[in-house]
Amino acid sequence: MAKKKPTTRSAAKRSAQQKSPTRKAAAKPSARKKLKSARASAAPGPARPKQRVAVSHHRDEDFKADGLRTYAHYRDLGIVDATSGLARAHVIRLIGPCNPEEVAKLHYHDVEFQMVYVLKGWVKSYIEGVGETLMQQGSAWTQPPRIRHMILDYSDDVELLEVILPADFKTVELTA
Repeated sequence: MAKKKPTTRSAAKRSAQQKSPTRKAAAKPSARKKLKSARASAAPGPARPKQRVAVSHHRDEDFKADGLRTYAHYRDLGIVDATSGLARAHVIRLIGPCNPEEVAKLHYHDVEFQMVYVLKGWVKSYIEGVGETLMQQGSAWTQPPRIRHMILDYSDDVELLEVILPADFKTVELTA
């Protein structure tokens, strides 16, 4: 069977590069092919449910005392339903004044991802491996899975945006 001639200049150039082992450019196409074939041969993960749009507008009456902590009110942003449980996002208002005896409990969350952003006010926390940190309006941080942490203090007006995957997770409080 006769070889087909390249039909375009770029195809001709690739063909010439692949035939010439001394050219550096020859390594690139084969490396890309190997990488591409490795990705293609990886088993696909489980199919995720279809997501939908979630829209949430600020209303004070949407803050509820139905979340994880008794000293906080939560405003659900509708992400749990929109992602079929893939993620949770809520705004948290910590109720002031802070009572360290109530809030300073070392714990961890059994999550895949957790991110917190300070919308207003400030919060002082302890994070394992980091120590005490003061987070102010505009500060953000992630908490890796199962990292031990606790809130130490906060301003009376603090509001936090928290994003967590998956939506439902276990929290474990640790004793001294």
